[in-house]
Amino acid sequence: MTAVLFDFSGTLFRVESTDSWLRGVVADAGVPFTEAELTAAVQALEAVGALPGGGDPARVPAELAGSWLIRDQSAALHRAAYTGLSRQVTLPDPALHDALYDRHMTPAAWSPYPDAVEVLRTLRERGIPVGVVSNIGWDLRPVFREHGLDRYIDAYVLSYEHGIQKPDPRLFATACEALGADPRRTLMVGDDRRADGGASALGCGVHFVDHLPVTDRPDGLRPVLDLVS
Repeated sequence: MTAVLFDFSGTLFRVESTDSWLRGVVADAGVPFTEAELTAAVQALEAVGALPGGGDPARVPAELAGSWLIRDQSAALHRAAYTGLSRQVTLPDPALHDALYDRHMTPAAWSPYPDAVEVLRTLRERGIPVGVVSNIGWDLRPVFREHGLDRYIDAYVLSYEHGIQKPDPRLFATACEALGADPRRTLMVGDDRRADGGASALGCGVHFVDHLPVTDRPDGLRPVLDLVS
């Protein structure tokens, strides 16, 4: 393998917990919440899968089912899908639903996995081009810049910018073309066997990592270094 593609959420970065997500928004908005109310709201938001990157909902409401399947094809669809899930939970101020969505797009909401910098830096030192291929509805580049990882990324291929989403092989093909890489000598690293596994249709190698909290996966990316030349 002479080029590597990485997924974003659950692979290189992990979003904050639902508790941290809600507390951050509530603190900024100055909305009164008792501890019991906040705990109940966190549990309800987790149950409906309202936090992007925090795990899929157990059940998607019928009115969102169609848009949910294509949510990563545009910024508007992505926001509508996740704020639609959030609005299943009653919050004291309706404006909090959009504020929650806005917060998840900030660099402060994301943490790189402990070995992400080491792995990306080593790939750069070896001259291995690296791309990020993500199903997403917003620009994640500021997250990489804020955490110092942007210097190691040669191309970003984001679903909402192309109107197509993984596992569509066209998204992986676009990334390989941006890197000048042969798909048959390119490794895709991700946490979603269906979405990221779509790269295999081009002949890419695929390596999966577990979508875990950053504290529970200290070295899940290091095996990638043994798979590339």
